[in-house]
Amino acid sequence: MPLKLGVNLPQSSDYDLTTDVVKFARAAEEIGYDSLWVYERVLVPVDQSGPHGLYGIPDAPWPDVYASTGEPLLTLAMAAAVTERVELGTGVLVPPLRTPFQLARSLAALDHQSGGRVIAGLGSGWSIDEYHAAAPRPYSERGVALDEFLDMASAVWGPDPVSFDNDRYRIAPALVKPKPARRIPIYLAGAGPAALRRIARRGTGWLPTGVPPEQVVAQLAQLREMAAEAGRDPAEINCVYQVLVQDLSDVPAEGRQPFAGSPKQLVEDLAVLAEGGVHHVYVTATMASKDVNELIDNSAAIHEAVRGAGL
Repeated sequence: MPLKLGVNLPQSSDYDLTTDVVKFARAAEEIGYDSLWVYERVLVPVDQSGPHGLYGIPDAPWPDVYASTGEPLLTLAMAAAVTERVELGTGVLVPPLRTPFQLARSLAALDHQSGGRVIAGLGSGWSIDEYHAAAPRPYSERGVALDEFLDMASAVWGPDPVSFDNDRYRIAPALVKPKPARRIPIYLAGAGPAALRRIARRGTGWLPTGVPPEQVVAQLAQLREMAAEAGRDPAEINCVYQVLVQDLSDVPAEGRQPFAGSPKQLVEDLAVLAEGGVHHVYVTATMASKDVNELIDNSAAIHEAVRGAGL
């Protein structure tokens, strides 16, 4: 089965979100991509010292592209309206930054109205500033909040009447529509012990990024073993891998880092993933492109290289 291939929509302040999302979505589907993806960034703190740093790393600066990020579900809805076939993925959405019922309904509506194309890539988040601004639960309860959303979504997406009750939210038996057009696949980010246990127990699969290909393959095998131990069919655990591309120029083979270099060089790393059981990858090339026209050209070159290599 060919490797599914996706690409990130233009979402940052480097692009004109009033026109570029629609233009690129149409072009990507015409090129032949299988999926379109978005990420979530709520804000950028002015104070990036100490725990306010990128990924919670003390004093790590946030990239300029995060200064203005298009709202992910609105961006996907725009893409859905002008496409017919491509799947619509979030990589990643942070459920703890929203109330679980409203997010479950929004994803169900998007899936219903797009004809069953949503892939829910989810994570618990890492920014204490985003939690302070938006989250119903504190940062220290982010894992609990993610599990709470998964519980709520299972109820809301299931048959009516829907019932739910925990220490914070209650749905008395009610009709909650629209329902998703299909069972929405849930891919969970993270690499810590708790995140991996959650994937093995509850996820359709894993959504890693920034992990070397060989390590992804090894971790995926471990996740499938963990799923079997949890009483699941290990074949149910899939993997969608995000490829971050900074530059598409050819680089020397000696010392080349994973996913660095030309489209042809990227294929070498994608082949390792495909051979190791990864079934779907998506490329974020927005930072390697100066505008939407170059993004379309770069995306076409990547797609041609991947398919030309037989992946």
